[in-house]
Amino acid sequence: MVDEKILEKAANEARGLAIDAISARASGHLGLPLGCAEIGAVLFGEILDINPFKPDWLNRDRFILSAGHGSMFLYAWLHICGFDISRDDLSKFRMMGSKTPGHPEFRETPGVEVTSGPLGQGIGNAVGMAISEKMAAARFNVSGNEIFTHKVWCLAGDGCMQEGVSAEAASLAGTLKLGNLVLMYDSNDVTLDAPASKSMSEDVAARYKAYGWKVVRCAEGNSISAVRKVLKSAKRYSGDQPLLVIFKTVIGKGIPEVENSAKAHGEGGAKFAASARAGLGLPEEKFYVSGEVREYFGKLAKKRKSACRKWEKRFAEWSGSNPELSKELSLCLNRESSLDAKELLNLIPAFPESDNSAGRASGGAVMNILAKSLPYMVTGSADLFGSTKNYLKDMGDFSPENPAGRNIWFGIREHAMGAICNGIAYYGIFEPSCATFLTFAGYMLGSIRVAALARLPLQYVFTHDSIGVGYDGPTHQPVEMASTLRCIPRLDVVRPADSEECAAAWAMALAKRDGPTALILSRQNLPLIKEVSSDVKRSGTLKGGYILKRESAALEKIIIATGSEVSIAMAAAEGKPGVRVVSMPCVEQFERQSLEYRDEVLPPSCTDRVAVEAGVSDIWYKYAKRVVATDDFGFSASEGELYKAFGLTPDKI
Repeated sequence: MVDEKILEKAANEARGLAIDAISARASGHLGLPLGCAEIGAVLFGEILDINPFKPDWLNRDRFILSAGHGSMFLYAWLHICGFDISRDDLSKFRMMGSKTPGHPEFRETPGVEVTSGPLGQGIGNAVGMAISEKMAAARFNVSGNEIFTHKVWCLAGDGCMQEGVSAEAASLAGTLKLGNLVLMYDSNDVTLDAPASKSMSEDVAARYKAYGWKVVRCAEGNSISAVRKVLKSAKRYSGDQPLLVIFKTVIGKGIPEVENSAKAHGEGGAKFAASARAGLGLPEEKFYVSGEVREYFGKLAKKRKSACRKWEKRFAEWSGSNPELSKELSLCLNRESSLDAKELLNLIPAFPESDNSAGRASGGAVMNILAKSLPYMVTGSADLFGSTKNYLKDMGDFSPENPAGRNIWFGIREHAMGAICNGIAYYGIFEPSCATFLTFAGYMLGSIRVAALARLPLQYVFTHDSIGVGYDGPTHQPVEMASTLRCIPRLDVVRPADSEECAAAWAMALAKRDGPTALILSRQNLPLIKEVSSDVKRSGTLKGGYILKRESAALEKIIIATGSEVSIAMAAAEGKPGVRVVSMPCVEQFERQSLEYRDEVLPPSCTDRVAVEAGVSDIWYKYAKRVVATDDFGFSASEGELYKAFGLTPDKI
């Protein structure tokens, strides 16, 4: 029987840990850790199926703190639960190199499931994890031995609810009937600047009901017994609607001078630390956790370890009885030791010399070939499968009726699509890709940036990549987006020139384990470049840049080009013996090569260089003195008229 008095004591001691850490730095966010302490006590002290001795247990409940500014909430409870976060780690809150950074960061802290902080992203991540659990259960559970049975729990605040990404994600979650998802809303009616009423008046419960969610209210979010009643019911819940639990809480509870006000959001209450600690009944010792609380959570940790071992025994029985499924799951889980880029390329036959596929078409063809051998590949599109061509044929659509489907229909929700794919990647079994037009990449930059920060292995398929879109006009001609994406650290941007480079681009993207890849693909047809073999183009693409046409006389000039402009550069160099053409599909990968290789491709002695890309010019001045580019928005016209107007012709080059 759970002792509610112990949980109440733990809640106040967790408040003390947050106060101590934040006051020591005079920096941080006290409001959520104090206001949600009772929710944390019940979640971490009773509800969650987790194992502090094995944080990556496959069937653990996933807990996501979407309101990542309240990071000391999570660090305090992970510490109390017995995860590898010491008192010393708590005392180094927000210090360089600590396990307790200002906002939770994936892979930096045991028990932290996602990088959170940009508000609303965590809700999208939670939807992605819930999709992953449904998909894994459908693919791997067998009657009588179900190995995936967990829930996804997410704690969000008023700010998360205001962000559009959360609305997009919640709408899709209701449509997909993700009954394994519990979203806990810390409704304290306060934002950073002011009362929430200054900027928020809608009925959140009614909104979520309209999305197709089941909504439960807890009017006493700072009462252990009330919180327990609601969360125990949520744990037992087995319906097919995602569950929203609305907790009315007091922000900054425990610091009377600031609670229930905007001052409680950040470190405003830190100066009252001493009186607050006394009011909470805490001793003078900093980072204090009582023996009674440690004893309770120590026993709970042993129970959780035992439950995990029972599952592992069941998993071993499942593996023995289902060798093919076990092999497939192992392949999904152990991609670090799976095929490298060259081995992946061996799965893709060479394209015929007559090929002149659009980048989007060759990308779709390559994806479908690879997906047959890589069971972890899943994909989705923002209502553009027919245009982006990334649909996996004969592999089903993910839906409530078919959760094993490998194609996800995101609807017109680019930002949530990115956040949801991040959640799928965090989950670790499936590797997602998602697609939209390149011009709409701006809608999802927040999600892309976090994916790069967290080094998530996933792929973005961005088609309709330039003024080559033509008649749709400047709203759909993304002159700036490829360079915008190239500014994001850890994100590889690959713009292939033909189908062979596209094959290598996909192989490179799927082999990359330390960050995402953006594949920038054309709408218009691209001729297969015949001057060099497919092997040269494939191996060269894997290096990011390579010599496509080597000069036949003394080197005088170099033309550097990407994507659809490579064939134009080749035409410009035709009949000019002193001109070299370099294809540069991926600047980031080229920069990783040895200085010797880079100097071989772009000899420092040859400074007469021109770069060519149907995008803004700035990035290319690193490599060339002159750039033929599109430094202004386009207009509605044919592809040929646009290329001529911007000087992207062999004669101009």
